[in-house]
Amino acid sequence: MTDLYLGIDFGTSGCRAVIIDDACRVQASIKTSLPAPEKSAAGRIQQDPAHWLSALQKVLDALGKQIDFSQIRALSIDGTSGTVLVVDEKGNPLAPALMYNDSSCLDEATRIKSIAPKDSPANGASSGLAKAMYLLNEFPHAHHLVHQADWLAGQLHGHFNLSDENNALKTGYEPDQESWPLWFNELDININKLPKVFAAGTGLENIASPAIQRFGFSPTCRVVAGTTDSIAAFISTGASHPGEAVSSLGSTLAIKMLSEQAIYSSEYGIYSHKLFGQWLVGGASNCGGKVFLNWFTEQEMRELEDRLDPARLTGLHYYPLATKGERFPRNDPQMQALIEPIPEDRVEFFQALLEGVAYVEKEAYEKLAGLGVSYPNRVITVGGGAKNEAWRKIRQAILGVQVENQQETDAALGCALLAKRSVTGS
Repeated sequence: MTDLYLGIDFGTSGCRAVIIDDACRVQASIKTSLPAPEKSAAGRIQQDPAHWLSALQKVLDALGKQIDFSQIRALSIDGTSGTVLVVDEKGNPLAPALMYNDSSCLDEATRIKSIAPKDSPANGASSGLAKAMYLLNEFPHAHHLVHQADWLAGQLHGHFNLSDENNALKTGYEPDQESWPLWFNELDININKLPKVFAAGTGLENIASPAIQRFGFSPTCRVVAGTTDSIAAFISTGASHPGEAVSSLGSTLAIKMLSEQAIYSSEYGIYSHKLFGQWLVGGASNCGGKVFLNWFTEQEMRELEDRLDPARLTGLHYYPLATKGERFPRNDPQMQALIEPIPEDRVEFFQALLEGVAYVEKEAYEKLAGLGVSYPNRVITVGGGAKNEAWRKIRQAILGVQVENQQETDAALGCALLAKRSVTGS
């Protein structure tokens, strides 16, 4: 019998599950949608965890019709970063979950800011910690505070006090110290209600009897500490060595790079996740593909792509921003886009904009290098920009390193690879 590994991704709008074999070949996949979170005044965004459980059961039931679950050796689940809920001793939710983009806990955020280190990822009204403080105060009888991925994994292994370093980061966990911080004492946080935290990919518990009976898992199948949805997508690219980076070219530009050193800078929105015994350093610019739509239709851009000349750069150094303000690699909330002069030739103008994003990308990696990490030796491209081969060549010339396009990233595949790694070591 072939060993199989299951990855389950919970993103903003749906759940996707993928099963791979020892050769990392996809054997089956399925997805289902989730209802939109409920939004109310003052930034409150919440969702009933029952929707998550229904989606989890739906994808597992569907996969069980295609695959013998007794062959699955390990599984891992990701969730949206900063989504938290409080539960009773048996894991039953006491209230709707506060979602990753909920920004309603302003008083808690103010309190955190007065105590937490300036560069802590736990700062901000949308942090997991601000929401945790609110929920634990509102429900003092709660037994556990858990993240989305923790709770879903608990549905399969039966424990609701286990988490991973990536989901716990914005709740204040310090992966470099491998502990919850001492400054929690000044916030009156009951650490006993917070989960025990493990490195992503650590084997946690075997599948519990209810899941074995319903889905047909082997009693020896291991549930592995998961991660966040964005990090799972990073894992799916195959990047695993220091100096390997992933640039996401969508409506904005986001970069992540593996490093031997952690970097935190609230000024530039940079923080580091622990991954595979290394650090995944990341930041996001407001520069990106959104600005192109101010000047070109999608049809026109497709027609112009074949006329680009990557071997001959325009010499124009734009800083393309769709709206006022930038945070990384420059921190200037008043910054305006630099898009001048504008050549009359549409092809030249289009190429200059593409080059402009590449120059910002280079500046972003140089900013990380200036803060103490190495400049990348390899950049993998994901997002809509990965479909443009001419742009890849332009970026390779400007960045000065190998640039590769990977049009599809699958967070569920990343989780499956994480589960496999926990068993095989690779």
